[in-house]
Amino acid sequence: MALPKDPFILLSYINTQLRDNYNNLTDLCEYLEFNEQELRDRLKVIHYEYIPELNQFK
Repeated sequence: MALPKDPFILLSYINTQLRDNYNNLTDLCEYLEFNEQELRDRLKVIHYEYIPELNQFK
């Protein structure tokens, strides 16, 4: 699956997936076959970082 290009739509999609289906970002990235660091970098552009304790980007 191609991830959304718009970082805000991507943020919404990723946080929803984390909340509803995955225990952590690593599991989600493995399922999507997407590089975890690349995803982190794409969301860092809009000043969001993954918070493991919350299992979401904030």
